[in-house]
Amino acid sequence: MHQERKRTMSQDLYIKNKKAYFEYHILDKYEAGIKLLGTEIKSIREGKANLNDSFCTFIGTELYVRNLHIAEYSHGSFYNHEQKRDRVLLLHKKELRKLQTRSEEKGLTIVPLAMFVNARGFAKLEIGLAQGKKTFDKRETMKERDSKIEMDRALKR
Repeated sequence: MHQERKRTMSQDLYIKNKKAYFEYHILDKYEAGIKLLGTEIKSIREGKANLNDSFCTFIGTELYVRNLHIAEYSHGSFYNHEQKRDRVLLLHKKELRKLQTRSEEKGLTIVPLAMFVNARGFAKLEIGLAQGKKTFDKRETMKERDSKIEMDRALKR
């Protein structure tokens, strides 16, 4: 019973980066842990995180997520965290090496796709190896989305 409550709780805490799917073609997806402070995880559980302008970059051999906005915890004291600090992503060494070599290729980047809290209560970040879309690709994505909305409306009637 207790574990079921945690699972449903984790599914409610799913923060998606819709802009990333519009701006990039996603080639590979990875699930990474995030090294957080206590007030940060509490704020994420309240759903107060924003992935829109965030990106991932390598500093040395470690992968960091930058510009990830996690609002200050409402019940935090003066020990509250900085909202847009760099956070270390936790991946296996083999995955890090693979991502680093692939991201050095021309036109490939690593973007955060979604953030969620798993059944054990740990915050995870879904990252993707992505290639930027051209403007005509973006227009085509908008046309597909509009046609899908029209079909849904027609089926509803």
